[in-house]
Amino acid sequence: MADRHEGYPETALITGGSSGIGRATALRLAAGGTRVAIGYNSGMDAAEELRGELAGEGHMALRIPIEDTQAITEAAKVISKKFGKLDALVNSGGNTQPVPLNDLDGLTDEIFDRIVKINLRGPFAVIRAMRPLLEKGSGAAIVNVSSLAAQKGVGSSLAYAAAKGGLDTLTVALAKVLAPKVRVFSISPAGVDTPFVPGRKREQLEALAEQMPLKKVTSADDVAKAIVAAIVDLTSSTGIIINVDEGRHL
Repeated sequence: MADRHEGYPETALITGGSSGIGRATALRLAAGGTRVAIGYNSGMDAAEELRGELAGEGHMALRIPIEDTQAITEAAKVISKKFGKLDALVNSGGNTQPVPLNDLDGLTDEIFDRIVKINLRGPFAVIRAMRPLLEKGSGAAIVNVSSLAAQKGVGSSLAYAAAKGGLDTLTVALAKVLAPKVRVFSISPAGVDTPFVPGRKREQLEALAEQMPLKKVTSADDVAKAIVAAIVDLTSSTGIIINVDEGRHL
């Protein structure tokens, strides 16, 4: 096992851990000596490949479709058996389906329900199942990967913005409920350079970046650094929303 850096969690679960922000976070935590459970849905090969790349030993890849409560419950049993506790949970799993904001008819009940189920109910179900393990942890922290869409009412769809708004509210509420044993954060990026939004091109992100104060495209690793900072360094904070958006919120 890699030597654990000061403040880094001993164990962590990252949902949506096989790609994008989740993958970048796994790499950073493992480099700090954390044993990581890489939660994935359909990306088994990518998760196993990442497990082999992570620094240190004791990592695992675990299928956790976050819309499936029974699968989440079973995953908690596996983590309990292997790790015995959790010191950090990163809710990075999510999904979206672009629908123009003014196309209310195009945003069908089916699309709306699925987006809310995955992006809001899913993280809650994971937190609910992992709570006993987190309460056994040391200085435990939950980081929910949200979106600036929650604050601005823009983004891939109205349903996605609404779901992330709910996630931010959940962050604040759970920070009260789970204190003092567990800290809870939302990290809110905007326009990250990952394949998360279907059909979005790098050129679109670059054009958007020109309108932002810092004039750069946010990388997955930029967001991962903020996630790790919340877990490792913000030990006197909880219930806060941290924007990682190149100043777009201004």
